[in-house]
Amino acid sequence: MAQQPTATLDIIEQFGPHLAFSSGTRLDRGVEPDRLVKTHCCFCGQQCGIQLKVKDNEVIGFEPWEEFPFNQGMLCPKGVKRYLQGSHPDRLVSAQERAPNAPGGFRPIDYIAAIRRTADAIQKIQAEHGNGAVGVLSGASLTTEKTYLMGKFARVCLKTPFIDYNGRLCMVSAGAGNKKAFGIDRAANPWSDMLGADVVWISGANVAECAPITTNYVWQARENGAKIIVVDPRITPIARTCDLFLPVKPGRDVALFNGILHLMIEHDWLDHEFIEKHTIGFEALAESVREWTPARTAEVTGIAEKSIRQAAEWWGQAKTSFLTHARGIEHHSHGVQNVLGAINIVLASGRIGRENCGYATITGQANGQGGREHGQKCDQLPGARDLANPEHRAHVAKVWDVSPDDLPEPGVDCYEMFRKIERGEIRGLISICFNPLVSLPDNNFIQRMLDKLDFYVAIDFFLNDTARHADIVLPGSLQEEDEGVVTQIEGKVIKINKAVDPPGDARQDWRIIQDIAAAIGRTHGMTFQNPREIFDELRRASKGGVADYSGITWEKIEANYGICWPCPSEDHPGTPRLFELCSDNPIAKVAGPFYFPDGKARFNVAEYTPPTEEVDSEFPVILTTGRVVSQFLSGTQTRRIGPLVEQYPEPRVEIHPQLAQRLGIKEGDWTTVASRRGEITVRAQIVKTIRPDTVFVPYHWAGVKSANRLTISAQDPISKIPEYKVCAVRLAKATAAPEYADQLEPQQS
Repeated sequence: MAQQPTATLDIIEQFGPHLAFSSGTRLDRGVEPDRLVKTHCCFCGQQCGIQLKVKDNEVIGFEPWEEFPFNQGMLCPKGVKRYLQGSHPDRLVSAQERAPNAPGGFRPIDYIAAIRRTADAIQKIQAEHGNGAVGVLSGASLTTEKTYLMGKFARVCLKTPFIDYNGRLCMVSAGAGNKKAFGIDRAANPWSDMLGADVVWISGANVAECAPITTNYVWQARENGAKIIVVDPRITPIARTCDLFLPVKPGRDVALFNGILHLMIEHDWLDHEFIEKHTIGFEALAESVREWTPARTAEVTGIAEKSIRQAAEWWGQAKTSFLTHARGIEHHSHGVQNVLGAINIVLASGRIGRENCGYATITGQANGQGGREHGQKCDQLPGARDLANPEHRAHVAKVWDVSPDDLPEPGVDCYEMFRKIERGEIRGLISICFNPLVSLPDNNFIQRMLDKLDFYVAIDFFLNDTARHADIVLPGSLQEEDEGVVTQIEGKVIKINKAVDPPGDARQDWRIIQDIAAAIGRTHGMTFQNPREIFDELRRASKGGVADYSGITWEKIEANYGICWPCPSEDHPGTPRLFELCSDNPIAKVAGPFYFPDGKARFNVAEYTPPTEEVDSEFPVILTTGRVVSQFLSGTQTRRIGPLVEQYPEPRVEIHPQLAQRLGIKEGDWTTVASRRGEITVRAQIVKTIRPDTVFVPYHWAGVKSANRLTISAQDPISKIPEYKVCAVRLAKATAAPEYADQLEPQQS
């Protein structure tokens, strides 16, 4: 078995606050917990193991769970402080209704009355405008049981085609590219395969801040002799210790991959046997990259030709390798093409499907993988089945005891749903675990559409920024207040264990959804008594699909620290490493490792197109966005955890010294960043770790601090992911501090 990562003191010293082992308790230190509950962090897709300390139905701290193999007790700052949100004064403990004259614009309402009002509004809208006039927005941080239930609720109970989820903003370009190339959408390798790789290639993945425990795997690979290549417009923390940094111009990643493949072909750094036996389409791809000479690649990407040649040589001549990427190459109007470009250089090397050789996408949300497998995506049914496929519809309809003809056709992506609100086609909205007012691009438009709805109900545990526009807010559950499964970054299904009960009138989310169904009078298939019943039905619905969970049980998960799907029977061990050449493919039902009828992978011509919005004389600077280590997604949780706020209290704009000098901007100056869609004023942070033609703003804040006031709503034509990573802006030193400046601590000199 491959070596597992181990923590060392020198890692802590190098990485500072980004990794931690210390246990935490509330201010009443010395209070002994009633019990420890083994579960997982509620934030990113790594889903690190953690033990929560529980006292009197309250989470009061944590202890490391050193036996859990992925993180072995290590946690990032968010994991260390996650326990502090449970007793936050903002926690919703009762249903709320909009009341403009009440403090904060809302007042408590009896839970049953809130459910009744919600049901009445849904029935009225559907009676007057049709079933499709109600839309559902769901989330990829929910347990898989809940995501399954949301898809069933939309299609069987509401009978609407319009459901999508916030994973649309995260993994869909990777998923679409993986399906086109491999026929399956899942990280292909366990992270332990990094440890024996000669080369680890990381594109568009700020792992040190967005997936910190992954940094430990990368460092151990380096200690074992691996060359580390990092591609990013910014010198991120992981790039500071890499062997080769490629400072790509935002939006040009596919040009780099095509240029690397051009050199692999020129120098015959190819696995011809693998290409011939296990792939199709290489000849057309080879012809398409002939024009991507090192000189042209350098011109388009902004990377020195010498560095491009070095990267190609290391990658091409390696015996083992591991390539991974994240949103940096996926958040583009051509994100799928970027992903296909990455996969092409993996397939051309033949280094996939065996130990220490592989490819993986870094999952962003807590259940970013499981959340896109079982039916809350607009075109999908459980088991990663296609809603438009008659055979797939028939299988799931039988499990659900409905006619296939009664299932709606595929709907539209979440951003298009807001365009349908603009056109009056969607008039009612239900959201859960989704904060689109912060997380969607051009969010001034999103705010107008929320206010245009006839009725909007939000389910959440805090009154998030979007829920402030709701008519009714129903108090949902934190991760530790329910149980179920999620699928983590390696494709491993793991168990979330309940630690405490929801407070006050708050309910587990699956109960709320079923209460709405009961109030509407449509209870068919919506009478589950607990999450285990939902999971058991999910297993049946997924059986025979690509994402086959039928052989996975809760007991099996806990006995093995997780099970990787596909797992087609209870005596099957699961599939930690996809595409192994020695194994038959149970889905394709042919002797071949890939998930197509012929068992072969597909090379895909990855066309280069520039970003939708290029810089010009009016907006001459590129804006890119992303995360910081102490905050997460739209900040609903992390902006309420004091120590995390202290670590990064407000958004800043990172500016290279050359650009700052040209604009007369100094460290800490209030700086206005404007695009064609809006503007924000934030403090400047002058750094040498970013390209001089690019600025960076993190996206975790709302309102006048929101980076998504600036971003463009252009979308990839295949995945429909928005182009968060590049748009055109202008910068200027602000003439006055923003109003929110009065609420901030004075800057240290």
